[in-house]
Amino acid sequence: MATPKTKQIPEKVEFTFVAQDILHVKQHQGTLQCLQLNATECIVDIPPYAILSHTWGGDEISFAKIVNPANDLTGRQGYDKIGSACLQAQSQHQALNHIWIDTCCIDKSSSAELTEAINSMYTWYARSEVCYAYLSDLEATAPLDQLGACRWFTRGWTLQELIAPECIIFFDAQWNRRGTKEDLAERLSHITGIDRDILLHRRRLSSVSVAQKMSWAAGRQTTRVEDSAYCLLGIFGVHHPFIYGEGKRAFRRLQDTIVSSVPDLSIFAWKLEPSLATTASKPQRREYSGNISWSG
Repeated sequence: MATPKTKQIPEKVEFTFVAQDILHVKQHQGTLQCLQLNATECIVDIPPYAILSHTWGGDEISFAKIVNPANDLTGRQGYDKIGSACLQAQSQHQALNHIWIDTCCIDKSSSAELTEAINSMYTWYARSEVCYAYLSDLEATAPLDQLGACRWFTRGWTLQELIAPECIIFFDAQWNRRGTKEDLAERLSHITGIDRDILLHRRRLSSVSVAQKMSWAAGRQTTRVEDSAYCLLGIFGVHHPFIYGEGKRAFRRLQDTIVSSVPDLSIFAWKLEPSLATTASKPQRREYSGNISWSG
């Protein structure tokens, strides 16, 4: 098997924030420039855009860093990832001039913007023309049999990023294209436990029971405790305020919101994990029973 060629990262790219802080990308003769439009300059209609799905590393480029022209971001891994995603958006196959990337397109210093972003995240992924799923730990020479071992499949936020977009293209660590969601649907269904018709939008997400959706999230992890609940809002089609610092209470609030919004009693379908000793300090873990159907 021949080793795939490594794609070159663009050296000169310019992008500008428009509308919901989508990046407008174009080739530029000079260094990387990141300019933010004033509110009066933002366009009303959001243009067609690509979107990036990835797992965060330790060298990500934040909104604050990217809008400061004094910051030299060249050579940083987060910069390279942004540049490569921009290159894909401008490729001959896509020819898109806009892309949304969570690391640098959300101003986290604004609680209002952060709340809007989290509540709207599922919709933003669903409305994208194409989603690039970047698997940073899938080597260029690795066979697709190793796809399920990627960290991307263990993170809480990437669950909705897998389901929401109609078109997803998967890339390995060297940005070699490894297949689309449609190409890999059977394999993705086996890895995640999600019906392929849900993945391919041939079956409505609302037809799946609450318990089944919860079972998809079992075993997925988030950096912050609260995000284990917040990352599921789009899956259930609900919204509520965010209170970072509330800890595990966030998941209880999510359940309360679902109960008041979705007529589905499968949310109470818990099962106890077998063969684990129960103690006062370590109660027996409960999991959702994922084999309940719902015909709503």
